[in-house]
Amino acid sequence: MAQQLQNITVQAPGFAGINSQDSPVSLDQSFAATASNCVIDEYGRIGARKGYREKSSNVSFASNSRGVESVYESLDASGNKRIFSAVDNKIYEGLDFSSDITPVGYTPTANNWKIVSFNNHTYFYQRDHEPLIFTDASGTAVLSKHSAYAVGTATPSTFYPQANEVIGAYGRLWAADVSGNTKTVYWSDTLQGHKWSGGSAGSLNLSTVFPTGHDEIVALAAHNGFLIIFCKRSIIVYSGAESPATMQLADTVEGVGCIARDSVQNTGTDIIFLSEDGVRSFGRTIQEKSMPMRDISNNVRTELTELVREQANPIKSIYSADDAFYLLSLQDSQTIYCFDMRGQLPDGSNRVTTWSTINPRSMALLQDGSIYFGREDGIFKYEEYQDDGSSYEMIYYSNPLSFGNSTNLKFLKKFNITIIGNVAAETTLSWGYDYADTFNKTVFSTGKTDTDTSEFNVGQFGDNTTTLVAPSSTGTYLGAFSSAPTTTEVNALYYNTTDSKLYYWSGSAWVEEDTVDTAYVASNFTGGVDIQRPAINTNGSGTVVTIGIESTINGSPYSIQQIDVHALLGRLI
Repeated sequence: MAQQLQNITVQAPGFAGINSQDSPVSLDQSFAATASNCVIDEYGRIGARKGYREKSSNVSFASNSRGVESVYESLDASGNKRIFSAVDNKIYEGLDFSSDITPVGYTPTANNWKIVSFNNHTYFYQRDHEPLIFTDASGTAVLSKHSAYAVGTATPSTFYPQANEVIGAYGRLWAADVSGNTKTVYWSDTLQGHKWSGGSAGSLNLSTVFPTGHDEIVALAAHNGFLIIFCKRSIIVYSGAESPATMQLADTVEGVGCIARDSVQNTGTDIIFLSEDGVRSFGRTIQEKSMPMRDISNNVRTELTELVREQANPIKSIYSADDAFYLLSLQDSQTIYCFDMRGQLPDGSNRVTTWSTINPRSMALLQDGSIYFGREDGIFKYEEYQDDGSSYEMIYYSNPLSFGNSTNLKFLKKFNITIIGNVAAETTLSWGYDYADTFNKTVFSTGKTDTDTSEFNVGQFGDNTTTLVAPSSTGTYLGAFSSAPTTTEVNALYYNTTDSKLYYWSGSAWVEEDTVDTAYVASNFTGGVDIQRPAINTNGSGTVVTIGIESTINGSPYSIQQIDVHALLGRLI
């Protein structure tokens, strides 16, 4: 009797992100070996990141320029938004690089500024540089040296820290990592960022506080009324920072510190930072103390830390609440690690993918949630699905898949790939066997022909109310979740991103809506994009299979919903 062809489904491939830390043989199919230029979208699908488009003009940098190494948006006293950037040892205002606002007689020797807004002023700090103050309080916008700052009756203090780190918090500026003194935290007078002596200004020497006896301050953060001092080998926490003269040592962590000033990001509920052992959560570090084994970058720890040690240029980061990701940019490796911040995996880590080709020198989050990149050739916005007008490659490769049985031969006959996207894209499908480095490949194109789409390119049920075929009748669509939500509404609907199925609430249990196919779900619950189902004939055999999808992204979103493998299961090996 002929062996029956079996369908093996890889649901939500790459949903768990990259795992280069554990043995690929033991990994669940939800992990990816490669996920380049990818994000994990809100529906739990691995898909293409957005691209970038130039926003600057009049770009004429020096031939040996490193490009835009600082970029920042501030809101001035008049409610105007201003973009500042630093390049070629000059400071510019706006996206037109013709507006050089560097103070006369002031010559920066580097461009790695820490820029903060505080009390209607913008402050520029960098090691071995006199701080700069931007103000328009006098009606004339001007960038001044600290020593030359004068608006109305304001008089700057003669002392100012030439600090590499500065934050605005609890009604004052805080500065640290000063030239020749990496052990002291300074704070300004209340609401007076230009006054570092007199009034309520002061300082705190941590020499006797360091848990290891010797350390260096790298970064500062403020969270829930605490001042958090990140050192290279420890973290020191003070409570009562609203009144720094009487603040108290609240906690110390030994053996874990921060190694990159610009890796520190406040997510609203936590602080994320880069340590020698990878990307960490401040909250979890405080809970577990010293050396917690479960950190955000646990699944890529070794490869990440090896790349970090190779970095000579500043490491940059950004957190976007809108996109729900934390980006860590390693300039020398031309790699961005993208950590999905929607939730944690069972091991406590976060899902991670990588980006290439963008290679920013700096990053900034604007007031409207937009992300801007400073590159060697200008300032760019994270948007659309092209890299400055050109296509780029999204690459996904699975780990070796045994489909639950590593002893049977699998004779592959056909792949059915469910792809979410709305314009044609050239895609290369690769498959290989038994851990070999060679792959069979076939190229195909996806497009709008012979696809299932929502009518008029608009989701049918944008009003959040759906009418389904029996048995569920009419119900409210709750959204997409990895596990069942709580509801009491009969016929309420939700899409399960774990098993890629639609469920309705019967009144006592969640019931699979088996009369609605994947095309229906894709068109009506993903914003009206197209669903593609290419069928690819395959050949060969092996006990384990590696699957790769490489797609040319050129103006349209693209994500992988599901891979169906049609195979014959052969003899035991």
